[in-house]
Amino acid sequence: MHVLPQRCYFPSNPFRGSHFRPAIHCLASTSAARRSAPMSTDDPSLQSTWSHRAWLLSGCATVKVTPGKSALAAVATSSSGVVEPGVVVAGLAGYFLEDLGSGVYHRGIDNFGDASMPLFGSQIEAFQGHHKWPWMITRRQVANNLHALTRAVAFSLLPLDLLCEDAAILCFAASFACFIMMSQQFHSRAHNTKSRLPPVVVALQDAGVLVSRLQYAAHHRPLYNNNYCIVSGDMESVPR
Repeated sequence: MHVLPQRCYFPSNPFRGSHFRPAIHCLASTSAARRSAPMSTDDPSLQSTWSHRAWLLSGCATVKVTPGKSALAAVATSSSGVVEPGVVVAGLAGYFLEDLGSGVYHRGIDNFGDASMPLFGSQIEAFQGHHKWPWMITRRQVANNLHALTRAVAFSLLPLDLLCEDAAILCFAASFACFIMMSQQFHSRAHNTKSRLPPVVVALQDAGVLVSRLQYAAHHRPLYNNNYCIVSGDMESVPR
């Protein structure tokens, strides 16, 4: 996302080093920021391309194969024909650890480096833009929003699907990868208004299964140094 120059301040932080860059708060007026941001859903930067859609389909297909193989392996190795509790625990661990991972990664991208940083520079720039215009993520098409994560998931899970036969490992990987892939969409939903969300999403947010709108709104208020987790938010105390 293109980030226009703005006059910003950086809140003081006790952990701040020479390279530490807290999430920015721009002093430009909201109206000025809105004029600077791409406002139309027809803006090319918000549209999904065929490449984005192809990667989304690839990631979804890979994520579906992994739990299927896990289930088959679990039944094959179980003497009673019932899935072992350890396999279920592995799946839950993937859910909670991905929430933690999203918070740790989000905190790092928000606070360290700048747009010139190798490998992560474009992500840092995009996250800075997101802090200026947080509502824009709700206007981004799904495949556009998720394609980078689905690409990473497809490449990571494919070797595991081919080589691994352990039910618990496969279940953990499927759960972790699924929530990695969908985390940006959960993030988008947390920025949307309740009236625009499907009832099932609202119910999951209210139940704490997905990060809620109220919970994540705190991340975009001063001092901009909390609520980094974007899956459920349950692991929020750890990244801090």
